[in-house]
Amino acid sequence: MSAVIKDADFELMAEIVKPDAKQRLSLGRAGKGETAFNVYRNRLGQIVLDPVKAIPAYEAWLFENKPALASVKRGLTQAAEGRTVNLGSFAKHARE
Repeated sequence: MSAVIKDADFELMAEIVKPDAKQRLSLGRAGKGETAFNVYRNRLGQIVLDPVKAIPAYEAWLFENKPALASVKRGLTQAAEGRTVNLGSFAKHARE
């Protein structure tokens, strides 16, 4: 569970929220901007909502290919550090 809790600094968003007749809770402003959640519950009944983003299936290969993902992350780190090499124009390889 420690991997789910990335920051222990929680903000109270609503007090004493009760489920409706269908056992649903409204997230109100706590869920603003999020599209989906993983829901975790411990033995005490405490619930943690972990926001998640879905990715298109055609991009999933990168996250399933550990060496490729590591290479992309390494490249992004190198670029952020300014460790890049100008290879010139690739215009001659472009197809219209």
